[in-house]
Amino acid sequence: MATYEYLCSRCGPFDVKLAIGTAPEVYGCLLCAGAARRVYSSPGLTLTSHAVAALHDQEEQAREAPAVVSEVPSRARVPRHPHPALSRLPRP
Repeated sequence: MATYEYLCSRCGPFDVKLAIGTAPEVYGCLLCAGAARRVYSSPGLTLTSHAVAALHDQEEQAREAPAVVSEVPSRARVPRHPHPALSRLPRP
């Protein structure tokens, strides 16, 4: 489904969701049922921050050429009781 924009001379602009490629040049207005012509506009583009764009580029690069691991990474030592409340839990 795609969103198409139409402009009614009486009621103003409105959007209609139709299957891609099936939008007619003239569509009935949703409010007054009059003829509304199709309006062509630029797509809505958003600006992303530099950090988000860099992460997106990094993800795409990893998808194309993933990092190769030659050995199993060493296990980091996990603290026995990371939180004091966990030390009071029953042990098996």
